[in-house]
Amino acid sequence: MAEAKPVDGTTPQYLRDKYAIIGVGETPFMRGSGKTTRALGTWAIRNAIADAGVEPGEIDGMLSYSIGDSTATPFIAGDLGIRLNFYMDCFGGGSSTEALLGLAIGAMEAGMCQMVCIYRAMNGYSGRRIGATGRTPSTISGDGLHMAPYGFFSAGQRFAFSFMRHMYDYGTTPEQVAMVKVIHSEHASNNPKALYPRRVTVDDVLSSRMIVKPLHLLDCCLETDNGTAIIVTNAQRAYDYRHTPARVLGVVGRCNWPRMDMHYQHGPISSWAARYASKILWPNAGLGPEEIDVTGAYDAFTFTTLLGLEDFGFCEKGAGGEYVSSGVMRLGGARPNNTSGGHLCEGYTHGMNLVIENVRQLRGEIDDSCPIGANGNPEHSYDYRAGGCRQVKDVAVTANIGWAGPITCSAAVLRKG
Repeated sequence: MAEAKPVDGTTPQYLRDKYAIIGVGETPFMRGSGKTTRALGTWAIRNAIADAGVEPGEIDGMLSYSIGDSTATPFIAGDLGIRLNFYMDCFGGGSSTEALLGLAIGAMEAGMCQMVCIYRAMNGYSGRRIGATGRTPSTISGDGLHMAPYGFFSAGQRFAFSFMRHMYDYGTTPEQVAMVKVIHSEHASNNPKALYPRRVTVDDVLSSRMIVKPLHLLDCCLETDNGTAIIVTNAQRAYDYRHTPARVLGVVGRCNWPRMDMHYQHGPISSWAARYASKILWPNAGLGPEEIDVTGAYDAFTFTTLLGLEDFGFCEKGAGGEYVSSGVMRLGGARPNNTSGGHLCEGYTHGMNLVIENVRQLRGEIDDSCPIGANGNPEHSYDYRAGGCRQVKDVAVTANIGWAGPITCSAAVLRKG
């Protein structure tokens, strides 16, 4: 099969640092919201507007993503009194946030709009659930023809091949991978917004019921109802608003594997599409993984965090088990990951809450359990014991890694403005 030539990573350098995230917002992470996705979307965007300090009329571009479980942008915009010069609704879940961040930059660079809101609204627990819930689809089409007849309905069923193969190829152990949940639960215990703030142990993970080998229940993400939003504009304008902006150094979006249907037909299946995406991201950002202070690696499952960090070069290939279990990802460690608790413990948003968390880390304004000072921001203790702080000291550069299965990934590098 002929493969696309690798991107040389030089063309977009003039865009480096030119655009920034100026506002972030979310609803509570809930189970049984009692609200429509239209209501959740407008709620999250209003919070992002207030966070940025912009007027609704300044937003003239809007992007969203869904898997048939959301409300389209023109309706959301209309409810907020916003007239759009550019909008687009994309089909997709994981990896969409970082990809749409790149598309927002492209739309502004093309002169189609000046300020873009990206949002995700979903009733992922009370509405459309992403796992196999006993419902039989009325029709099967597309890549479902290669999977559904064999029982591959849920993400865990589809991705387990790659996880098992990684264990076979590199000796990765369930105990090592369980540490992802353990560490993210530690972070969530310091997050007032987290739906699942209880700290767990490796034994807790391994004794939870098996969902699909090698995934236990606690290896899997939460299901939540929520809305999330971020606002992006030109970095020159960014300083007119409330917060220190998070400037975009580089993005890669929806970079994919040679085979998109049955990914295990094209090897090595213990790797991820990040093996291609990393060759785009780091040259575009002008730095490497060793210069990242905080990561937000997609954790639909404990294994996805491992593969993401490994294949983007934060450790040697095959050393992911050692990396995630070493303590480097902990608050207080060399490179904390998913400091909100991520999808495993805070709430599941198909990636946007991980970006929101890193923007707040760059601002130094994480909303943890520390007391609020006279300036209205937390006075961080950097005491990471349960119920304490989760702000990382001296954060300058962060990376977000978006997963859409072994076949597709996106990523973004942000820096403090």
